[in-house]
Amino acid sequence: MPTYCDIAPGHEWHGPYHDGEYGFPLTTDAELFERLILEINQAGLSWLTILKKRAAFQAAYRGFDPVVVARFGARDVQRLLADAGIIRNRLKVEAAVDNARTLLRLRESHGGFHGWLAAHHPLPKDEWVKLFKKTFRFTGGEIVGEFLMSTGWLPGAHHEACPVYRKVLRARPMWAGTDGKREKGSGKR
Repeated sequence: MPTYCDIAPGHEWHGPYHDGEYGFPLTTDAELFERLILEINQAGLSWLTILKKRAAFQAAYRGFDPVVVARFGARDVQRLLADAGIIRNRLKVEAAVDNARTLLRLRESHGGFHGWLAAHHPLPKDEWVKLFKKTFRFTGGEIVGEFLMSTGWLPGAHHEACPVYRKVLRARPMWAGTDGKREKGSGKR
C-alpha cells in the first residue's frame, strides 16, 4: 500500500504540505491550534479537502489566534456554520471555540500549547489520546495521532527512505529526542 511519502511529492496540494510541513515541529499556539482545527475538521473527509479549504479556515478562524477564537460567541458560530469555504459541522465549530478557550487555560498553567505538550512528553499514543480526550473536544485516536505526527511529537510522518525524513530530523522533532536515539515508524495519510 502506498504511503503519503509515495503519493504526495509533486502533487499540487499534497506536495508542498508533505515537503515543508508534515512532521516538522511546530511551537506557537497559533500553529498548533491551526493544525488541531484542521485535523479535527479532516475527520470523515480527505486531507485534500482540508488543504484546499485551508485559506478559508485561516480567514474564518482569524489566523487561528486562540485569544480571538476564544471570544467567539453565538453569532460567530452561526457565521462559521454559514461559511461555505470551511467545513460546516456544528460539533467541529463548537469544538474549535471551546478548544481555543482550553488553550488559554494552558497558557496560564503551562505557558501555552507547546509547553503543555512538552510537560507530558514522551507518552505512547494511547496515553496521548486519553490526555487529549480529557483536555480537548473532538479529539479521537486518529485525530490525536495525526496531530502529533504532523507536529513532530510522534514518529511516522515520513518513512526513512523519504528525502523529507532527513529534513524533519534536522528540524529536531520531539520524537527524535536529544540523545540521538530515534523512534522508528512509517506514516500514512
